[in-house]
Amino acid sequence: MLVPKRVKHRREFRGKMRGEAKGGKEVTFGEWGLQAVDSHWITNRQIEAARIAMTRYMKRGGKVWIKIFPHKSYTAKAIGVRMGSGKGAPEGWVAPVKRGKIMFEIDGVSEEVAREALRLASHKLPVKTKIVKRKEIGGESNEG
Repeated sequence: MLVPKRVKHRREFRGKMRGEAKGGKEVTFGEWGLQAVDSHWITNRQIEAARIAMTRYMKRGGKVWIKIFPHKSYTAKAIGVRMGSGKGAPEGWVAPVKRGKIMFEIDGVSEEVAREALRLASHKLPVKTKIVKRKEIGGESNEG
């Protein structure tokens, strides 16, 4: 499971998830990527489930990059506890993912295998996704 080694504050504010991702919107390491279409919190368990689904389908061929990390803690109170008396205990870790963010990348496999592996991974995630291909650098130019 992905969890931070150390954090400055155990409990965080929820925050807002408005707009698009600032960075990480292009496929940089691999050839194929899984891009978020809308914003959502993704837990460390969901990230791990998606990773396992991809690697099992690829049968240890190719390489997978996980481009999100669950650095934000979320809290929950025990069932049956009344309102008030402070914030709950930390329950788990989430990665806030905004729309446009590339979450996973794959390289070293054929297009059919990559598409199917990313499709299987997308079923493990609570966010709508699309499969994107790396943009080739130096294709067409607008110069003279």
